[in-house]
Amino acid sequence: MRTRFPVVLATGAFVLSACSTGSDAVSTDPLLADHGLDGLTAQQIVEELEASTEQRPLRLGASVSEDELLLDDGTTEMALPLPEDEFYLSVAPFVTQTHDCFYHSLSGCQGELVGAEVAVTITDASGDVLVDEEITTHTNGFVGFWLPREITGTIEVSREGYAGSVPFSTTDGSPTCITTLQLDPAAAR
Repeated sequence: MRTRFPVVLATGAFVLSACSTGSDAVSTDPLLADHGLDGLTAQQIVEELEASTEQRPLRLGASVSEDELLLDDGTTEMALPLPEDEFYLSVAPFVTQTHDCFYHSLSGCQGELVGAEVAVTITDASGDVLVDEEITTHTNGFVGFWLPREITGTIEVSREGYAGSVPFSTTDGSPTCITTLQLDPAAAR
C-alpha cells in the first residue's frame, strides 16, 4: 500500500507565536513550553495532539480550522498558521455511534473505534489515489491526513467485513473533521 501524502497522527497541545509566519516556523511561546510543544511546527503539534494517548478532553484545548491551529489553555488563546498547500483532515469511522463536528477538536473529539485497524483509500475527483493503506485509529478514534488543498474526492474505509465512504473537500470553508463515515456490512459486499 502507498501514501503519496504523509499520514498525520498527533498528541497534544496548542501553539501560537506572533513571530510565526509559516508552517515551518518554530514557536518559543510559554504556552507551548508549558505543554511540552515548544520548538515544534504547527504540523508537528497537530500530529502530537491527534496521537495523544491521554483521555479526552486534553488539558490544552486545540482545534484545527482550514488554515489555523487554535490553542487555548483557559487563560491564553493562540492561533498558528497551517501550511498554505496542505489541508489537515481527520476522520473517525464509526459503526453505531458518532457526533457532529466541523472543525476537528484535537483535544475533545472522541470517535467510536479506538485502536481499530482500518484500510483507508482517499481518491481525488480525477481518480488519483492519494492514500491507500492500513492504519490504526488513535485513542481518540480518529486518523488524520495532510492532503493537498483545493481538491475534492472520496474517502473509503473498510474493517472486518464493514465498509463505508464519504465525499470530502479541502477548499476554503471545508470541514477538517469527518464523523459521517459509517461502516456498514452491506457496503463491504
